[in-house]
Amino acid sequence: MGERVAVYIDFDNVVISRYDHVHGEGAWREDDARAHAMRSGSEDPVDQKLTAAKVDLAAIIDFATSFGVVAMTRAYADWSVPANAAYRRDLINRTVDLVQLFPVSGTKNGADIRLAVDAVDDLARHTDITHVVLVAGDSDYVPLAQRCKRLGRSVVGIGVAGSTSPVLVSACDEFAKYEELPGVKPVAGGVAASQTTTAEKTTTKATAKQVNPAKAGASSPGSDTPERIAASALLVRTMGVAKKDDDGWVYAAALKSQMRRIDPAFDEKTLGFASFKGFAESCSTVVETKLRDTHQLLRLR
Repeated sequence: MGERVAVYIDFDNVVISRYDHVHGEGAWREDDARAHAMRSGSEDPVDQKLTAAKVDLAAIIDFATSFGVVAMTRAYADWSVPANAAYRRDLINRTVDLVQLFPVSGTKNGADIRLAVDAVDDLARHTDITHVVLVAGDSDYVPLAQRCKRLGRSVVGIGVAGSTSPVLVSACDEFAKYEELPGVKPVAGGVAASQTTTAEKTTTKATAKQVNPAKAGASSPGSDTPERIAASALLVRTMGVAKKDDDGWVYAAALKSQMRRIDPAFDEKTLGFASFKGFAESCSTVVETKLRDTHQLLRLR
């Protein structure tokens, strides 16, 4: 059946940690940011700071697809909080299962316990799950990571820099900083602006380019369309999270499968190409191609 992935997000934790990472330790509490929301065009300074520190849900789920088919995604938070409710459209678009957790003591909502119980229950009922992605930073999740590994699952952690316990990092089979995920854009201002990594800059530049698929030997005549431009951007985004060899090459067949996991609607034939090979070659402004035996490989330029 192949690799299958379950993603569990301590959403409150990630949103608060990202805000404090961007705007300074303790900023969330000082600004009472939970009572605000990301409102387009708002002049409220806290609204603007929330927008600057927005969590890119797509980058998290796209990264999870590099380990296999994402079979389930659960996010835990108090969704009555305006700062969390502002993510409604993003969550719906990515078909995330929302788990409501009202505070039971002050601002503590018990997300770690509920998430752990659900994860162990899911693994018991769904034996096909091979990878568990934990998006959190609290050391309270260490027992869960250990239990998942004892059950024979690989554990991948994702956490915000400065808010992730080193013990949790050690408990995972693999760990990634949220800020270094492909597709996460550098922060325009705030504390984290100077901490942008080279990898983030490279990915952002590649994604920002609007590729012209009709150029450089496209296999189908005609001018660019929004669909072709979107497909080219999907190719670049997927290349960012795909498993590569030591020289950065990815097999085209594996890449196409992962593109379909990220966007099931992708089909090169609807774009006017007879094969994925023709589509890939048409994107030569951002990727280079070569043959290894009879297999096509791609690499970001």
